[in-house]
Amino acid sequence: MSTVGKPITCKAMVARAPKHPLVCETITVDPPKAGEVRVKVRANALCHTDIYTLDGHDPEGLFPCILGHEAGCVVESVGEGVASLIPGDHVIPCYTPMCCEPQCIFCQSPKTNLCPKIRSSQGKGLMPDNTVRFKDSEGKPIYHFMGCSTMSEYTVLAEISCAKIDKKAPLDRVCLFGCGVATGLGAVWNTCKVEVNSTVAVFGLGAVGLAVIQGAVMAGASRIIAVDVNPGKFEAAIKMGATDTVDSSSLDKPVQQHIAGDLTDWGVDYSFDCTGNTEVMRAALECSHRGWGTSCVIGVAASGHHISTRPFQLVTGRVWKGTAFGGFKSRRDVPLLVERFMSGKLPIEDYVTHELNGVGATNDAIDALHGGTCLRAVVKY
Repeated sequence: MSTVGKPITCKAMVARAPKHPLVCETITVDPPKAGEVRVKVRANALCHTDIYTLDGHDPEGLFPCILGHEAGCVVESVGEGVASLIPGDHVIPCYTPMCCEPQCIFCQSPKTNLCPKIRSSQGKGLMPDNTVRFKDSEGKPIYHFMGCSTMSEYTVLAEISCAKIDKKAPLDRVCLFGCGVATGLGAVWNTCKVEVNSTVAVFGLGAVGLAVIQGAVMAGASRIIAVDVNPGKFEAAIKMGATDTVDSSSLDKPVQQHIAGDLTDWGVDYSFDCTGNTEVMRAALECSHRGWGTSCVIGVAASGHHISTRPFQLVTGRVWKGTAFGGFKSRRDVPLLVERFMSGKLPIEDYVTHELNGVGATNDAIDALHGGTCLRAVVKY
């Protein structure tokens, strides 16, 4: 029986309030409106950004909402005017959309991937027409999250937020290209353009940090210093290609002085913060090379936090920059990442440390992520 044009009833994990466990509920997902698609979510990987919002640190966090933004999906139906997708297509939802319109100075610029076409509605937990597609069992609205909301068996996405990918690609693996892994790789390749023989320091060895290491290895970096306060993460970092490891909690001096002084004479060519901790962001900048060092902020800090350093750090040639989704233009570049994975040139299997079944298992995935040994927990629906 066709569901096209009709509401769909399904299971979803609803975030009712910050700092509370998700609740498995039966919800209604309305049909897509103009410029939208409704998709069946096949796999969802848990990202720290979901937890950041669930823990109440996100200034744009709205409740009740359906979290999730790192997923692999199959198009169930399309709304009026959708031309790039048809039912049955496989897609990766992208929280950084790409409208591709000739008048969009962001999409047309090679300098950025930050298309603002639906930014205002997305930040308010709404679809582009400023309404929602989710209702709970009482008919009350549920907010969207990052334009994705993939902790639901079905969700509705803007067409411009969908990267169409090879149907042969395993959705429970390539879903990782929806956020963390792509972000780490892109920070190296796009934002900083790390060159052959560069030296690199990576702060924070979760999935994003390991992706930075992987990207740096593929870029030809000669030395990669992996920094964390949990030595248990060093084995994975070395396996990914790190040449040095530093437990910053065991040092008798600031870690930036250890890197720019003990491990190197003047610091590293490139440093990357993958923690969201503003003090670590400062340390990453200050261990970058005098005269030309570049430090990239990847981690998202809690609301109200600010970065700081002595202006002299910048006067003496260091550059501080940030990245969103690794600078990848989503609809153009995510399919290319999937192609590289399918050809064997971009392995990502090691990121998946936990696998669970059924949307109701999402709280178990959250527990795993908090456990300290989880890179990515993938929940298959």
